[in-house]
Amino acid sequence: MILPPATLGLLGGGQLGRFFVMAAHDLGYRVAVLDPDPVSPAGRIADEHFAAAYDDPVALGHLAKSCAAVTTEFENVPAKALHYLAMSVRVRPGAEAVAVCQNRIAEKGFLKRYGFPHAPYAEICNEDDVAHVGAGLYPGILKVARFGYDGKGQARVQNGDDARAAFRQFGCEPCVLEKMLPLDQEVSVVLARNEAGEVKCFPAVENHHLHGVLAISSVPPTPACRIGNAEKMAADIARHMDYVGVLAVEYFVVRGQLYVNEMAPRPHNSGHYTLDACITDQFEQQVRVLCGLPLGDTRLHSAAMMVNLLGDLWYMGVPNHAREPDWQQLLAMPNLKLHLYGKRHAKPGRKMGHFTVVGDDVGEVQKSALAGRRAIGIQGPVKGLT
Repeated sequence: MILPPATLGLLGGGQLGRFFVMAAHDLGYRVAVLDPDPVSPAGRIADEHFAAAYDDPVALGHLAKSCAAVTTEFENVPAKALHYLAMSVRVRPGAEAVAVCQNRIAEKGFLKRYGFPHAPYAEICNEDDVAHVGAGLYPGILKVARFGYDGKGQARVQNGDDARAAFRQFGCEPCVLEKMLPLDQEVSVVLARNEAGEVKCFPAVENHHLHGVLAISSVPPTPACRIGNAEKMAADIARHMDYVGVLAVEYFVVRGQLYVNEMAPRPHNSGHYTLDACITDQFEQQVRVLCGLPLGDTRLHSAAMMVNLLGDLWYMGVPNHAREPDWQQLLAMPNLKLHLYGKRHAKPGRKMGHFTVVGDDVGEVQKSALAGRRAIGIQGPVKGLT
């Protein structure tokens, strides 16, 4: 075990990293963050912040010397950086597992190799590959293999001409073309797996998206939501990857059947409800598994609904001029927990914070969360919710 007051290293300084730093501080650890943004949310509250590139040899050398263990808060960290650190310090998750999750081609290949259900797909590495795609994959979604998230780097395509045009638009970067599935629901599971292979899953959560970005997560899922063996499947995925750390697995539900959409080798936006509704949250669990501590209790003690707060909210009614939303509307609700990420500048589509409503009655939690959403001006209906 690595015990307090050891220093833990973190690659990435976003909001997930900020929550990791807070959890580590609560347990008595120090944290050193490596992130090129000098005002990153995590870096601003860390004990040390190296404002440098993720492959900067001097900054990596400092982490290797000063930290007892290192983790990440996003998957696009250069694999070479993880391998370098792993030569002298504990790194969790390992570079091999991160490499599977950070590339859609590798990820789909992994799912296919071990027989996990997934959407039919084709690898698109050049325009000639499009010509060999069968008609059965259309309509589909072309997705860049690397660096796509929150709907970015994705295009819906109806035929080969659309796919070729989208491929060129993405700079001819390697892609996967997935068949578009008729979705009933979307669900996800966040889990932790330790060195001994012990797995603890947080309760499966039902997710609702708008424009490719997570809008609302609710737990427990509605009675109509079919989560099947989502937790067991996620645990099996972690086992086959020999994964050590916190892992999120996202699923599509199609005619009652689960299909793996993608994996994230870190805590996840859909797991934010754990901060307020579980005995142990996903960020404390990340600290625990990194340091070799016993895994925490993942039981749900309240029903919860989490609502994302995007930068669009800062521009409501005042074009091209950001203003702070009326937080009084939310803070007046006694069962609502507001979390703002400390980002300096609001931008449309940027995740600036979230709130979670908790309670004993699932229906009342949903009613209050949707009322809070409307009260601060978040617009747009969410499929499956009233």
